[in-house]
Amino acid sequence: MSTPAVQVRDLRKHYGSKKAVDGLDLTVESGEIFAVLGPNGAGKTTTVEILEGFRHRDSGEVSVLGVDPRSADLTWRSRIGVVLQSASDHSELTVREMVTNFGRYYPSARDTDEVIAAVGLTDKAKTRTGQLSGGQRRRLDVALGIVGKPEMLFLDEPTTGFDPEARRSFWDLIE
Repeated sequence: MSTPAVQVRDLRKHYGSKKAVDGLDLTVESGEIFAVLGPNGAGKTTTVEILEGFRHRDSGEVSVLGVDPRSADLTWRSRIGVVLQSASDHSELTVREMVTNFGRYYPSARDTDEVIAAVGLTDKAKTRTGQLSGGQRRRLDVALGIVGKPEMLFLDEPTTGFDPEARRSFWDLIE
């Protein structure tokens, strides 16, 4: 039996008296597509940020790709991809420049043009990111999340701003 991609036991995170995450147990198998759903304030973002290694937990055990994100190194970080709900603005760079530059952070990044094509931005490759529509910007965010050939991809509302056809294409890409 293989090691789960994500293993969480009794995860807890509090902000003062507010219990954001209170005793969560979770197992996600390798190759599984898993969604965290719930109302605002339910602890979804806190949980995902702990799994990504961006937020510290108060207690509990967490393993992502066999490593505790709390003590993970750059080798582990290169194995995950992250698509945030909102990304930083680099409006003067083109789509190709952004994907190429982000690819340099990874030991064996995917081909820039392949990634741009996979997210449906081939005709926008030379366009400055500040000129992209909201849906096109989300496609670029996804491109930046997958350029490093991640073993695990974290997505925070990745299809926000997508039209129905783009949403279907995106889910086909993820599958």
